[in-house]
Amino acid sequence: MHNYLDFEKPISDLEGKIHELRKLAEEDESIDTTDEVGRLEIRAREAMADIYSKLTPWQKTQVARHPQRPHFLDFAGQLFDEFTPLAGDRKFAEDEAIQAGLGRFRGEAVAIIGQEKGNDTKSRLKHNFGSARPEGYRKAIRVMEMADRFGLPIVTLIDTAGAYPGIGAEERGQAEAIARSTEMCLNVRVPIVSVVLGEGGSGGAIAIATGDRVYMLEHAIYSVISPEGAASILWRDSTRAKEAASNMKITAEDLKAFGIIDGIIQEPVGGAHRDPEAVIGRTGDVIAAALKDLGAKPGDQLRKDRRQRYLNIGRQL
Repeated sequence: MHNYLDFEKPISDLEGKIHELRKLAEEDESIDTTDEVGRLEIRAREAMADIYSKLTPWQKTQVARHPQRPHFLDFAGQLFDEFTPLAGDRKFAEDEAIQAGLGRFRGEAVAIIGQEKGNDTKSRLKHNFGSARPEGYRKAIRVMEMADRFGLPIVTLIDTAGAYPGIGAEERGQAEAIARSTEMCLNVRVPIVSVVLGEGGSGGAIAIATGDRVYMLEHAIYSVISPEGAASILWRDSTRAKEAASNMKITAEDLKAFGIIDGIIQEPVGGAHRDPEAVIGRTGDVIAAALKDLGAKPGDQLRKDRRQRYLNIGRQL
């Protein structure tokens, strides 16, 4: 069953009528609803195209958080062959929010790192809703070190509201782990291609998104803090998240204009959750093109250009 967002009510009403007519035709074969269903389908497609052509930043935030949106494991299952997850940071424990390992991308061996939110109550609790603890970032560091040692390109897929802010995580050095993971991204001499799939939240995202090429799905968001968090700090009122989202410049279009990301991966009309295979395929094509371009550069040049890229952010504003 499809989950509709609040601004999708016109689409919900039309598709609900289509479902009722089809059910009626199934129950009574003498009733022909083909023509009416066809007209309603056209209206539903038009309504969807109209709504999604002018989404506000807050509506994009809702789409980025859609419960049926494809997550890391969906992308990994379709994009990578022989994906072998690696567990543990060799210091404290395993963190399920960050998935990391080795696999093959279109025949080429790569290291893969990403955040998994889960798609139902059980898996969301298992993956801590995509919010990693320090051991998750230390696991990412371990995999990046391995990739650097063996000359494997790194692909990172970002989807987190932010790093886990619990007391235990802070006691075990959450900020230090994020900083060292970001530092490792800057230091490796292999290509790093990063894609923001849904939410790219704060240091929890940048810790694995400091790449040579950074892309976002069309309706993804990328920000220093969530709209709710910003509203709570600025106005002490989390209900003003809609206003905060509009002012924070968190959409893919905003970040492309600022030069923070390199490109936008188009989603199907209605969002990635309406046709996951199509958007995953497009993402794979973008990653392949980026890796081909970066593969011609020597390691030291990659590292130098990557560092300069992030030093330059904000200079043109």
